[in-house]
Amino acid sequence: MPLIRRLGSAALVLVASAFAASPPLLLAQNPAAPPAPAERTRTPEVKKLTLVGVSKNVNEAELLASISTTPTHCKSVVFIPFCKLTPATLFKDRRYLDHRELARDVLRIRIWYYQHGYREATADTTVTWLDDDDVAVTFTIVEGLPTVVTDVAVRYDSTLLSRKQVDELMLVKRGERLDLFKLDSSRAFFQNELWEQGYADALIDTASIVDPATHTARVQVQLVANHLTQVGAINIRGTSQVTPTVVRNSLSFREGDLFRRSAVLESQRNLYESNLFRLAVITVPETFDSVKTVNVQVREAPLHEARVSGGFNTVSFLQTEARYTAFNLLGGARRLDAQVLLGNLFARTLNGVDPFHAFNLDAQKSVTGNGADFLQPTYNASVRLQQPAFLQRPRNTFGVGVFTQRRSVPGVVIDRGYGADATFTRSLAPRTPASLTYRFEQTRVEANGPYFCINFGVCEPATIDALRSHNRLSPLTLTAFSDRSDHPLAPTRGYTARATAEYASAATASDYTYKRGFAEGALYTRLGAPTSVLAFHLRVGIVQPGGDGILHPRNRFYAGGASSVRGFGENQLGPRVLTVPNALLVHAMDVNGAPCDARSEAVRFCDPNTATDSTPPFRTAGSSNFTPRPTGGTSLLEGSVEYRFRLPFFSLGGAVFVDGASVGEKVLDPLNGGLSSLAGLVKGKTAITPGFGVRYYSPVGAIRVDMGYNPARVENLLVVTEIQRNGRAEIVPLETLRRYDPLEGQTGWRAALNRLTLHLSIGEAY
Repeated sequence: MPLIRRLGSAALVLVASAFAASPPLLLAQNPAAPPAPAERTRTPEVKKLTLVGVSKNVNEAELLASISTTPTHCKSVVFIPFCKLTPATLFKDRRYLDHRELARDVLRIRIWYYQHGYREATADTTVTWLDDDDVAVTFTIVEGLPTVVTDVAVRYDSTLLSRKQVDELMLVKRGERLDLFKLDSSRAFFQNELWEQGYADALIDTASIVDPATHTARVQVQLVANHLTQVGAINIRGTSQVTPTVVRNSLSFREGDLFRRSAVLESQRNLYESNLFRLAVITVPETFDSVKTVNVQVREAPLHEARVSGGFNTVSFLQTEARYTAFNLLGGARRLDAQVLLGNLFARTLNGVDPFHAFNLDAQKSVTGNGADFLQPTYNASVRLQQPAFLQRPRNTFGVGVFTQRRSVPGVVIDRGYGADATFTRSLAPRTPASLTYRFEQTRVEANGPYFCINFGVCEPATIDALRSHNRLSPLTLTAFSDRSDHPLAPTRGYTARATAEYASAATASDYTYKRGFAEGALYTRLGAPTSVLAFHLRVGIVQPGGDGILHPRNRFYAGGASSVRGFGENQLGPRVLTVPNALLVHAMDVNGAPCDARSEAVRFCDPNTATDSTPPFRTAGSSNFTPRPTGGTSLLEGSVEYRFRLPFFSLGGAVFVDGASVGEKVLDPLNGGLSSLAGLVKGKTAITPGFGVRYYSPVGAIRVDMGYNPARVENLLVVTEIQRNGRAEIVPLETLRRYDPLEGQTGWRAALNRLTLHLSIGEAY
């Protein structure tokens, strides 16, 4: 039932009393001011709006949102510099004074205060001319004493609701103001909770007994469950090309089931997610009956969608892309998605023809032995078929897909792969799916050794050789997810949780053998102001490779980045190696103090701490000449605490946070190692980083700017360099570690600033 119908009587009485008791109110606009000269405009621009008399217990932003009169303001925080320089309407939202709305705003303010517990509040306005075209508006408010709740009594059936549930659902508390909005929200919460248990005809009676003399009130709520309700006949209307059976299979209730609120919401979500309908509405006639007739009204959407595009660039030559989607393939709401992207088209003909780049094919032989391989077409294609309501169960979904790819970066890498996957998903509860997935993938990456170290974080010769050969990565994965947060983009309460178990071996047709577990969760609770949130985040993971000890890079764990430990760059917290150009070792010394042989396998004996510039006067190379590369770990323990709050201007917010993580480097064996092995989960590369941030809350989510503090510790790290071996660049690890200091040579404020890590991203960190 709309809020205006539930609170309408009180509002109408207040409006009537306002007109009866305060007739001069509408003429209260600066009565001492002289009449406006003829040259003054009848609709001046509101340059400034001020509220006087608003206490700190009142949400001023919410109060301003309840009135019509608003001042001219910048359309967006990003336009502030332009708003300061120009009055153009492109950047400013200009607002003009409406005298009728101004008079109504006085009543709106009084009603707003009444509904929030200030039953004796009064308001007046003053309009001040700044010049002939601009005015400033002031609302002067006298709040008066609030009506305080002295007693809250809820009568209910204890077999249906617990005391804890009642306390959580009852928002009006003893000692607080009598807020009619909270009282109405409590009524809706009780109604929904009883409906969820099958009591759709439950009655919630609310009453407040107010003593005007003492400014107190007693709140009484009575819950009458009445009878259990069941689903009766299901009527489906609006289908044409889609059969009613498809609609029925999307419903999570059947005739004879208990009529529950969650089933209605889940069914409506299923109908929209099928993309078969522009409109899907589920209604029930308002009858006081234990058997409910359910009407499902739909309006069909187009059942096919196709798109073709093309273009070119100077490196990948001509490109084209095609996409096709069938939302009801062969009936049954089966969805088919097909996509193909082709590149390097006519590369042999266009190579070196302006404006296209000219690739030297002889110089690219070191990767594959034939430079012309880089001019062959590239592609990325996939086809996926998904069946909702699998086995006639609306909570089941089954999908299969196949994919293939060939991509290349001239002179650097050719990456080929193909595979297939199958996924069975079961919705255990609303927003709680569980999935079992098998994915078969065969890949081959042809590249020089430095590519794997820089792009994959793989600097071990054995793992590089495995990635270069044809290899299968075919895991079986079980995933469960639950979302109990109150908002998908900016949650203020509730939690989310995810857990994944992954297994691969010869039994799953995989060349990589490993067992991997990962879990993460986030908890949100309001703290302080209604829009202030205290958020917690935890991630934990462990992976155990097979007998050869080789792990694919995507199965390792990393920390650091905008959604991880924000004092570090992306993946920079954890095991790392340093890469150094071979030229910096030419004039270095080996471990015995002799000149370094940097052009052969003997480079492994060079001391990286004696590296020098490659040109006279051969100054000693500093830490800035070495580049840290993350290699990932075998275990992860990461946690974060963040306090988010809104700022009183524009759509801005702020946050302070503390992030921390430990990325382990040793393989753990909890079954054989017991507690001693599990204790290794918190040992490894560890750091705790505090920070702060600013958020701009846009319609697509928070645009986030975070600044984290990096402890920037000195580390002794493995160094790898490259040499030419059989015409190919290969990685060689040095036997002597390098003392790496990221702040080497920096002191004072410069060192302090360089400890800060800036992140810019969209969406909350978690």
